[in-house]
Amino acid sequence: MRIALFVTCVNDLMYPDTGKSVVHILERLGHEVDFPLAQTCCGQMHANSGYRDEALPLVRHFAETFAGYEAIVVPSGSCAAMVRDAYPRLVPETADVAARTYELSELLVDVLGVTDVGARFPHRVTYHPTCHGLRLLRLGDRPLALLRAVRDLELVDLPGAEECCGFGGTFALKNADVSAAMLADKCAAIQGTGAEVVAAVDNSCLTHIGGGLSRTGAPVRALHYAEILAGEA
Repeated sequence: MRIALFVTCVNDLMYPDTGKSVVHILERLGHEVDFPLAQTCCGQMHANSGYRDEALPLVRHFAETFAGYEAIVVPSGSCAAMVRDAYPRLVPETADVAARTYELSELLVDVLGVTDVGARFPHRVTYHPTCHGLRLLRLGDRPLALLRAVRDLELVDLPGAEECCGFGGTFALKNADVSAAMLADKCAAIQGTGAEVVAAVDNSCLTHIGGGLSRTGAPVRALHYAEILAGEA
């Protein structure tokens, strides 16, 4: 299977280890992963902010860049949801490439049929299901199944897990007070679990959560779950 990594803007600029972890996981499982150098932003920020016309060239460019691959893996629920949900509505001819685009847990569990990726992570972890992964992609139990298979990892439930963390892209900027209140509730719930690490499928949400935790001095690290799955057993 020809697999391509779409790393996304946030990961490329701020969290390169997440992209490297995805490649490491897939190579450990015996797959080759390409990284098309022509890839750019998926256009989510533009489309979500009302700049539909400005998003269209990025949508078409994504489809052209990833046209030859059987699967495109995305370590981001929000960007994967943009491609899968919005692309076919914005540019109908991109529906085929959109259907071959998967968030990491979808590729591992549904396409490759794997839950145990051979990882070890000796820490207490809680999981926050981000909004796009939860509501648009409907990832469900897939990320949790992957985390449960990690050796020496203690997975603890997060109270109010399905409540938004308050990030929401530009929502956090335009509605700062509401966003901060939602973040405070989420951080309190995370701290209440006694977890050392909070994991999620989106580094954008984890940036928001991690900032909230650090400002209160909480001893909890925010970490993309791909970096947990990349740990060696």
